[in-house]
Amino acid sequence: MPVAVILLWAVVAALWPHLAPHDPALQDPTLRFRPPGPGHWLGTDQFGRDVLSRVLAGARPVLVVAPPATALGVLAGTAVGLISGTVRGWFDDIVMRVLDAVMVFPTVIAAVLFIALLGRSPLVVVLVVGAAFVPIVARSVRAATLVEREKPYVDAARLRGEPLPSLLVREILPNIRATVLVEATTRLGDAVFAAATLSFLGLGQPPGSPEWGAAVSDNRVWLQVAPWTVLAPALAIASLVVAVALLSDALRHRLEAR
Repeated sequence: MPVAVILLWAVVAALWPHLAPHDPALQDPTLRFRPPGPGHWLGTDQFGRDVLSRVLAGARPVLVVAPPATALGVLAGTAVGLISGTVRGWFDDIVMRVLDAVMVFPTVIAAVLFIALLGRSPLVVVLVVGAAFVPIVARSVRAATLVEREKPYVDAARLRGEPLPSLLVREILPNIRATVLVEATTRLGDAVFAAATLSFLGLGQPPGSPEWGAAVSDNRVWLQVAPWTVLAPALAIASLVVAVALLSDALRHRLEAR
């Protein structure tokens, strides 16, 4: 079921121009705040735009940002945690202190700084969200690496004179892949929520965008008048985040059972 929901939104993100019943940007003041019904199955917003079409169109901005940000955070975090946990010593101490400093720096403030320097774009959101994941992933991978580095096969590889890159990639990494996979799925859900949150705060997609977080922000003042304008994108966010969380939990249980 979680996989079906994730695949559904992925298909919607790719094919929404063919699935949306109306142009998501088309405004018609005569249709303002029309409740859900035939012709507009999720109603219309304050500009008479079709809410269903905007929810479908809003999937693409979310899925353009979340997977790359997850990949960036997991790849960088895995590399840092793997090297730090294997090398140990003063290198490990310095890396851990740097990661601690990054973790305590608020993501929203980092987003504001990056946007002020680079301008508003999906790439900036990817960089901010991905960077926020690096210390989290690195700590998990480091903990798994510390366990693996004490096992006999690592000592045997060292006695063979295996170089550090080969030791990391060929020996230790395959044995901590469960940790990496679980982190990847967990961070994907976090990335969806983080991207929507930044857009809600005006730090991601610009106002008026159909992106789900921006849509919730634009319509929250009309919650009592037209609750469907807020509930539809909010439920879209929740469905994807919960589906990814359930997938991560199922993957964790399956890997732990092996």
